[in-house]
Amino acid sequence: MAARTARGILIASLLCFLVITLLNILSAPHDAYDLPVLVTCLLLLFGLQLVHSAPNASAAPTRTKMLTLAAQGVLTYLPFVWLGVFWGAMAGFFAASLLLLLPPRAGWTLYGLTVLSLLIPATVDGRGAVDTFYMCQSTALTGLVVYGLSRLTSLVDQLHRARADLARLAVSNEQLRFARDLHDLLGYSLSAVSLKNELIRRLIPTNPHRACEEVDEVLVISRQALADVRRVATGYRQMSLRSEVTSAESVLAAAGVSVTVDVEEAIEHLTPATSTVLATVLREGVTNLLRHSKASYCWISAHVEEDVARLTITNDGLVLGHHPPAQHSGSGLGNLERRLEDVGGRLLVRRVPDDGDTGEFRLIAEAPVREAKAPNPDATDIADEERPYDRTDSAA
Repeated sequence: MAARTARGILIASLLCFLVITLLNILSAPHDAYDLPVLVTCLLLLFGLQLVHSAPNASAAPTRTKMLTLAAQGVLTYLPFVWLGVFWGAMAGFFAASLLLLLPPRAGWTLYGLTVLSLLIPATVDGRGAVDTFYMCQSTALTGLVVYGLSRLTSLVDQLHRARADLARLAVSNEQLRFARDLHDLLGYSLSAVSLKNELIRRLIPTNPHRACEEVDEVLVISRQALADVRRVATGYRQMSLRSEVTSAESVLAAAGVSVTVDVEEAIEHLTPATSTVLATVLREGVTNLLRHSKASYCWISAHVEEDVARLTITNDGLVLGHHPPAQHSGSGLGNLERRLEDVGGRLLVRRVPDDGDTGEFRLIAEAPVREAKAPNPDATDIADEERPYDRTDSAA
């Protein structure tokens, strides 16, 4: 509606100037045969001005702009032969078109020359100083009004299209958020449920009491997964790094992985954003360990050094060599990298081969303790072999 209103105001203004010139033509002395020619010139000028005042007129090819400007220039100055000063208002249209289509320096220079060109018909017609000044001033004003209304219409149109683009971008971002949160939240829970069920199946014949305890844990994880799905619809929930460490210990132990935990008390004082993103890194790291490695041990460390909180997850059993990602393998490390960048942190990986076909994998996440800030490559003592995560890397 706003774009149509702006366009309507522009057309109405151009029609008003057109009517004024038409009245001047009717009141000026001329031959009867000249009237159709002058009205035709007037209508052609009106059409050309509509073209030049269109929102995307300045983006037209240079040759097209030069041709239409030349045509408007001829139609602007040729009728002065018959009407003289009575045709002066049309020079304002031409001045506005110069401003709209040409670069600023050339446009304003030619705009000024167009205004001064009205001195010639005024002098030939024998007009006084006041009438001459009035003609130049009205031409300048007409040019500025038409230029301003045309630019305003173009800006309103651009704003309207920008709002539509922002709406589409917001929808796209929400879809990406939804997919990322589902991957990061449910991947861990579903892997844990699967491992627990396998453990329960082995325990039922030999240790029913322990099997019942594991069933209780499966129920807790399942309820948490259901709550996670509900929260994803409204936004990513806050998570506790301490709670995720405890949960990771339980899941890894159920998978037969020896776990060593070294967590400082200082992590209890992390901001909710930092705690949540590090907890998400821990979830994804454990999920990758269970899905993509043959780990026998895992070391989880969380420390605060100055203003940086660092989470390190190290495991063995990494299968070396490049493996193309499967069609449904997800993008866990890429999601983690973006989450850490959002809070001013960074993600690093390290792969250390052993004597066989496997090796050690280390995932390091750094995030500011208090407030988001740009990551400092010199703020860490990580070995040279460690490097920021590259999206081209295969999953851990």
